Amino acid sequence: MRHKKDAPLRSDAQRNRERILEVALVELTRAADAPLSAIAKKACVGQGTFYRHFPSREALVMEIYRHEMQQVADTAAPLLESREPDQALREWLDRCAQFAMTKAGLADAIRQATGAPGKPAKPSPTPLTEAAELLLRANEKAGTIRPGITADDLFLAVGGIWTIDPHTDWQPRANRLLDLVMDALRVGAPGR
Repeated sequence: MRHKKDAPLRSDAQRNRERILEVALVELTRAADAPLSAIAKKACVGQGTFYRHFPSREALVMEIYRHEMQQVADTAAPLLESREPDQALREWLDRCAQFAMTKAGLADAIRQATGAPGKPAKPSPTPLTEAAELLLRANEKAGTIRPGITADDLFLAVGGIWTIDPHTDWQPRANRLLDLVMDALRVGAPGR
């Protein structure tokens, strides 16, 4: 009997899926061309189980990408609950930078999975966009940033993070860049 696509997985199937994703994240971050058979073996699942969950390398890579983006996006609301809006935005940007730097190897796997004709398109960063908009609107309401800044504006401004070599001491450079972005967002803020 086949399960509907949206039907919840049995607990053992869910554990297998999560274990595959955990191992794949580590292995694909290490080497974008890590063999799927090695990922299945390290996750302690058979080839059939692996391919039931992820029928192709592209499906696996895209699910990791979606999952990791969602993890970063999900931190926005709790940060707003526990910090002032501008502090929440800055800390969230730090988490985005951490994600970008620690997942540099995964970025190669994503480029390989989405780069060729006929391959799936890279998913849009909708969860990150929604999280950024939540933080920006809270800051706008608090008067801590200039009005009218969009998530697209923010991502363009912090895009330099992705040019920093993750194999260097990247944190001081990322901090300087994010401090500059925060300073720029504050210029013209009504509450300043």
